[in-house]
Amino acid sequence: MMNIQNYVQAQSLEEAYQLNQKRNARILGGMLWTKMETGNVGTAIDLCGLGLDTIQETEDQFSIGAMVTLRQIEQHPGLNAYTHGMAARAVQDIVGVQFRNMATVGGSVWGRFGFSDVLTLLLAMDTSVELYKGGIVPLETFAAMPYDRDLLVRVIIRKAPLALSYQAMRMQRTDLPVLNCAVANVNGAYRAVIGARPGKAMVLRDETGLLAGGITEDSARAFGAWAAEQVPTGSNARGSAAYRTHLVNVLVRRGALELGGM
Repeated sequence: MMNIQNYVQAQSLEEAYQLNQKRNARILGGMLWTKMETGNVGTAIDLCGLGLDTIQETEDQFSIGAMVTLRQIEQHPGLNAYTHGMAARAVQDIVGVQFRNMATVGGSVWGRFGFSDVLTLLLAMDTSVELYKGGIVPLETFAAMPYDRDLLVRVIIRKAPLALSYQAMRMQRTDLPVLNCAVANVNGAYRAVIGARPGKAMVLRDETGLLAGGITEDSARAFGAWAAEQVPTGSNARGSAAYRTHLVNVLVRRGALELGGM
């Protein structure tokens, strides 16, 4: 059980940042995975009063506040129109509606969890994060950075021309994924993002041009086989490394074929 000694509802990002510089401080998101931890938290910092719970859409981008919930992502009409419904597909099996009403985008992205559907989805697009001190950083760069004491303020998705497919294999609905996969054509460039390997999601770009001539049964099969050769996988209670490698092949192929039909 987690023991919180001091709770503060921050009045500004600067206040939250300063409080978070103490090693025993903790930023509160939805408190869904965090509450399962044990130990003492000196100061729990709540960002719910800072207006970070909205999705703002402009002609060029989506700006998603750190306190936006996964349920808001699931139901946002503009985001789902842009992603061809894949934003909703990616999160709809994350535990249940009650969970998604509390789980935050900021917590999901900051955690960089190996099982994250959210990170896999966002890496498939032209996505950046805004850090309070670190500024705007490409999500792929951020995902590889070590944890520090900065604040994640918002996620920014730039509206590049996009075709996107999201695939996941679960042992049962609402369980954590055995493997997840997003295949995208972003501004004419193909990529596949593989998560729940069981490691953190990784991005593969079609640098060999397997899909450059168009998506067919043969090119999709070749892209899936190539991806399976590139992605390191591991074993845990949900599946073996060999099974996950097989799933990389299958899900990337399926994702590519779905793109071909868009």
